[in-house]
Amino acid sequence: MTEIFNKKTEKEKRRKLRNSPTYSEKVIWLSLRRKQIHGVRFLRQYSVEHFVLDFYAPKINLAIEIDGSSHLGEEEYDLKRQKYIESLGLKVIRFTDEQVFGNVNKVIEEIENVVKKRLKEV
Repeated sequence: MTEIFNKKTEKEKRRKLRNSPTYSEKVIWLSLRRKQIHGVRFLRQYSVEHFVLDFYAPKINLAIEIDGSSHLGEEEYDLKRQKYIESLGLKVIRFTDEQVFGNVNKVIEEIENVVKKRLKEV
């Protein structure tokens, strides 16, 4: 069977991204780490095939993406990427840097709501 999740070939890419998070990722990680949201464990920089997700909760198959300036002009690519990831049974939710900077509490509240809903589905 082909390895899909956390491929060894993507390890260095994941490590590099984990060691240089954006400010928005740092802010969100403060609320996700240590099972702070409904006791669900989130992982940082988790790979699916050759794509690296910002955050992933394996128990509920939830991916969280924070779109910063590097995503500008990449909307079509991001949509194709998201469709592929969702075809594997994962749910992807996206936030922009502006949303995180503008109202981080609202972003965390939305994550909490999605996590709560996903827990009921498991």
